[in-house]
Amino acid sequence: MAEGRRGHDRPLTVVVGAGISGLLLAGALHARGEAVVVLEKSRGFGGRLATRRVGDAVFDQGAQYFTARQSSMRELVAEWRARGAVTAWPGPRSDRFIGTPGMNAVGALLATGLDVRRGCKVLSATRTDGEWCLAIEHQPDMRAGRLVLTAPVPQSLALLASGGVPLSDERLHALQALTYHSCLALLLTLAGQSAIPAEGVVLDDPHVRWLADNTKKGISPGVPSAVTVHLQPAWSAEHYGDDEAQLARLVLPGIERWLAAPVVHVGLHRWKFSEPITTYHEPCMWYADLGLGFAGDAFGGPRVEGAAVSGLALAERMTQ
Repeated sequence: MAEGRRGHDRPLTVVVGAGISGLLLAGALHARGEAVVVLEKSRGFGGRLATRRVGDAVFDQGAQYFTARQSSMRELVAEWRARGAVTAWPGPRSDRFIGTPGMNAVGALLATGLDVRRGCKVLSATRTDGEWCLAIEHQPDMRAGRLVLTAPVPQSLALLASGGVPLSDERLHALQALTYHSCLALLLTLAGQSAIPAEGVVLDDPHVRWLADNTKKGISPGVPSAVTVHLQPAWSAEHYGDDEAQLARLVLPGIERWLAAPVVHVGLHRWKFSEPITTYHEPCMWYADLGLGFAGDAFGGPRVEGAAVSGLALAERMTQ
């Protein structure tokens, strides 16, 4: 499938990744009349803004909230709130926001009106005759004039390496130096109400980093408590291959006082690249000669807000 150019001979831009960086960037380009397609390997929108249903329980399994400290993010949040996709975090912190009815509502809103193709796993990116050729699992190849990679940097570099793209300047070395924490997320359905406050709790614990009750957040009314447990980065890396039962045996005894009710179901989500340990010194990267860009939280900062700002910054860079 050759899609290198669309309408009025504009070069097609392909964005790999439908997280908040990719969706905001694609939306900004689309608003300026650019032809853009977003490819996402999973079935959802929003990346770490992820919500999952397990039986009658609903969990925000990735980012639990986001901030709006920069003016560009404050403007976005005001728009999202007006459109019913965002509300304030329940509790005393007025500077935190959550998606409604779950965090994935933000990604779904941003994807509206865009050509987002889910279930498209890009295997390699090759530069040939001034165009990009993307090999996609179980689908025809796609051609594009410009390519934007918003997946975690190691995954993005692997796509270029698979296609034999020779990046060799100092920027490549900076990209190769970027590293990430992993995070294991336990998803607990309880038989009764938890003792976790509505605003969640950060623990000084060797195993557990964060607890949040999704029922008290207002996204899981069908069960007494649906608790997201984020485990500490170093411990997550050490136990990344453990299953739900193994993790429950190791973790649950230390948080019984917060759970305050029997656990009736344990789920698990593994975040291999949950947040960057190190970040690039600029909010994005753009190789104008190659029509190649990078954006994401490893550029704008290790938060949802940083990823959002990065996507918007790259869209601006690409149109200069």
